Amino acid sequence: MVKIQSFGGAQTVTGSCHFMQFKKGPNILIDCGMFQGAVERRSSDPFGFDPKTVDILLITHAHLDHVGRIPKLLKEGFNGRIITLRPTLELAEVVLLDSAKIAEEDYKTALKKAQRCGEEDQVEAPLYSLDDVRAIWDLNIQYAVYNTPIHLTPNIQVTFRNAGHILGSATIDIAFTDPDTQQAKSVVFSGDLGNTHDVVMPAPQAVKKADALYLESTYGDRNHRSLPDSIAEFTEAITSTLLNQGNVLIPSFAIERTQEILVMLKQMYYDKTLPPCKIFVDSPMAIRATEIYNRYHKELNAHAQTLFDRDGSVFDFPYLNYTLKGEDSIRINDEERGCIIIAGSGMCSGGRILHHFKHRLWNARNRVIFVGYQAQGTLGRLLVDGAGEIRIYRERIKVNAQISMINGFSAHADQAEMLLWMQQFEHLQNVFLIHGEPNKQAIFKDAITQKLGKPVHIVEFAEEVWV
Repeated sequence: MVKIQSFGGAQTVTGSCHFMQFKKGPNILIDCGMFQGAVERRSSDPFGFDPKTVDILLITHAHLDHVGRIPKLLKEGFNGRIITLRPTLELAEVVLLDSAKIAEEDYKTALKKAQRCGEEDQVEAPLYSLDDVRAIWDLNIQYAVYNTPIHLTPNIQVTFRNAGHILGSATIDIAFTDPDTQQAKSVVFSGDLGNTHDVVMPAPQAVKKADALYLESTYGDRNHRSLPDSIAEFTEAITSTLLNQGNVLIPSFAIERTQEILVMLKQMYYDKTLPPCKIFVDSPMAIRATEIYNRYHKELNAHAQTLFDRDGSVFDFPYLNYTLKGEDSIRINDEERGCIIIAGSGMCSGGRILHHFKHRLWNARNRVIFVGYQAQGTLGRLLVDGAGEIRIYRERIKVNAQISMINGFSAHADQAEMLLWMQQFEHLQNVFLIHGEPNKQAIFKDAITQKLGKPVHIVEFAEEVWV
């Protein structure tokens, strides 16, 4: 038998971290993510297991809530093997270096303020440094290939399948033979399942067998708005603003959402529905991620392939500009009209988007388009909820620009899509819900029970599950 404990992603949507201990075999950790939002402080807590005892780390994908504590894992003794897709580790490098840089900058600012009042001992040091991130590449790294089993031992093998969530995302199928009963079993971790009708990614691959399915449940309580309706609303918001001599500001997440936006804008350009304009990707992290997406274009969907085959790039077209350097970003302020500015952060908690807000929110001709979830307490949520003014860098800014919130671009599968994905299993024994909020998990549990008739359990933190 095998024991599985979830030390993150249990009744919460972040911090994914699942520890799998074989009676006879290696100890395997699936993901090691950062806690975010209201539970952010849990990231500095002890793991709940000894990192020195982890033999293998499997990574489903490169989002911070799935990779964000890997440097901490190394600092506390992990010296085993990492197995993941090559693009996942390349994106993880971008994500982790950015995370470490922000943490170090925040620490220096907080320390400086604390020193003025003699309270520097109360300032918590960053979880890890840039050097801690770079140390990951000193480990034994093995790159997986989709649908190609990797034998960990003669009796244990792992297979990565495309999850369709972001570039390099995977469901992980761990198949093994029980040494006591000689029975063949498998445990499948969904990672984050992608939206079947994603702008850039292909649909999630089917899995045929699982004695235990550890399934994400982020949107288990609802179905998304249709993609065609969302694209139509996005197109109208862009064109009407540009034709009115305004500018469009799009706060965007660097990985996946920025690439989706670029593909939609490129298609508008080819369809001749995009008015002449200048488009700026004003985020170093998004620029690096876009380069990685383009390099691994063969793992994207058929539409992205068509764009690449047409001109050698999935994303580039004549109106598009990348502003990597700070001085290039500042020069965007000289553009009075006819601009689309895509900048981080996605929830407006920092980054270059704040500078563009400062210069353009007051103008009623301009528009802010939100294409991703805005968490409670963020600046993005304030704007979506209709704030008349905001404060940026201690300055009051009047909000006269139009604010649009366009749903339907989620990189996660919704309830109907997850149920359909599960229906493709030829053998599915038990479902364990992870990576979701408890109230949504309860709704999803009922839906699975009613429509599929499968036993469902909502996993609790550190709970021991035996398979």
